[in-house]
Amino acid sequence: MLISLTSFAQKISPDNIVGVWQCVDYKIEIFRSEGSYSAKLLWSKDMFETDGKTPKKDVKNPNEKLRNRSIQGIVHISALIFKDGEYVDGKLYSVQDGNTYSLKAKLKSFNDLETRGYKGIPMIGKTFNWKRVR
Repeated sequence: MLISLTSFAQKISPDNIVGVWQCVDYKIEIFRSEGSYSAKLLWSKDMFETDGKTPKKDVKNPNEKLRNRSIQGIVHISALIFKDGEYVDGKLYSVQDGNTYSLKAKLKSFNDLETRGYKGIPMIGKTFNWKRVR
C-alpha cells in the first residue's frame, strides 16, 4: 500500500483536483481560476427552501449586498494553491454561518480528496472526505 501511495504522489498533476466531487452533504465543482483553484457549490442537503425547488439565499453573508444571492452555484472555495503535493492557502466561505475559513486539501488518490477547513490552526477544524463524481 505504501508503494502505491508513493507512486501516486509522484504522478500528481496540480490539475488532478479539477472535477466534480461529492461527500455526504455536498457536491462541488473544482476548477482552475487564475493560477489557483476554486470551487462552486452544486448541491447541499439544505440548499433549497421547504418547497424543494427554490434555492436558499446567502442570508448570513457579512456583506449585506450579497444576502439576496442564491447559494446554488456560489463560489465558496477560492485561492487554493498547489504546493509540495498538497493544496494550501485556500479560503472556504461557509453559507451556514457566513464565516470564511482557511482551507487545505490533499488528493489521497485520483478519486479521493480530503479537505480541512479551519480557523487559526489546522488541528482545530473539520475534515471532509470527497469522492470524484464521474
